[in-house]
Amino acid sequence: MSDSIGSEYLGRNMVAGAVAGVMELAVMYPIDTVKTRMQSLSGTTSYRSIGEVLQRMVSQEGILRPVRGMGAVVMGAGPAHALYFSCYEYLKENMTHRGLNNHLAYGVAGSVATVLHDGIMTPADVVKQRIQMYNSPYKNLLDCIIRVYRAEGLLAFYRSYTTQLAMNLPFQSFHFVMYELCQNLWNPERTYNPAVHMASGAIAGGVAAAITTPLDVCKTLLNTQEGTVKVSGLVNAIQAVYKIGGPLGYFRGMSARVIYQMPSTAICWSTYEFFKYMLTTPVAVDSIGETPEAESPPKSRGPAPVSESWPRELPAMSGAGMYGTLSFTTVHTTERSLDITHS
Repeated sequence: MSDSIGSEYLGRNMVAGAVAGVMELAVMYPIDTVKTRMQSLSGTTSYRSIGEVLQRMVSQEGILRPVRGMGAVVMGAGPAHALYFSCYEYLKENMTHRGLNNHLAYGVAGSVATVLHDGIMTPADVVKQRIQMYNSPYKNLLDCIIRVYRAEGLLAFYRSYTTQLAMNLPFQSFHFVMYELCQNLWNPERTYNPAVHMASGAIAGGVAAAITTPLDVCKTLLNTQEGTVKVSGLVNAIQAVYKIGGPLGYFRGMSARVIYQMPSTAICWSTYEFFKYMLTTPVAVDSIGETPEAESPPKSRGPAPVSESWPRELPAMSGAGMYGTLSFTTVHTTERSLDITHS
């Protein structure tokens, strides 16, 4: 791959990733607010269902309350996802081309990308969750940032970083196993099949979200530091959750987390693949309508018609991302049409 093509793909992946991240989190933000409320350990509120949380928020705090604090997510998700996807694709391609086992390469690339992604999103999560809480004292995004910094210092924005990593790394592992199992059952030939990819990602994301809920509860406690509850590390947070809520305290908000994660994963990856496809330059065709020798198709595909180039496949993308593991193979032609094979 030439430097020019590499630069083109880097920019493409960053733009597609940024749009996907913003779309995913913005669309699902009200459910994320519900999850945060349900995980609250302050004891001032008690919720029995997702519907009850939404109803009480809207009736008592206004119709826009479920989306308050979204600015923090939008500001963080764009650069975080752009960095994540571009880093993931770059490392994955380099390691697989050097002969590293594919699954190991996907895992390593996803892990490194997640470390970078969480470095950006952790401060955004702190601000977001403090604004989401019931009776939040913060007027807006800037007010929250200034007051937290003055009262607790810069460290407050990264207090849950290790917990975030401890949650996201196993999340990706569970997601990878479940996604590959679904693909083996429904799409054994691994063709591009949007319906199967979305269903597999949703199921895998839901299972991984349920399993990692205890760590998510601890992360929320570290981020919000509600009332008299002050914790400074993962072990301290685990102890505090058990002391306040008992064994069931670790599973507060699990239903909201699962409901949030399933469509969230589908939205993120489908949006990413769509924009990656739209931003990809078609294969060049020479004067007699044949694909250049450097881009000649495999013999198994048969000769290309004189009037068009053979379909070019982008590298299959299968690995652990911040919110799941998916596998896509997008087919491009010079007419920029999408050839979709349903199994």
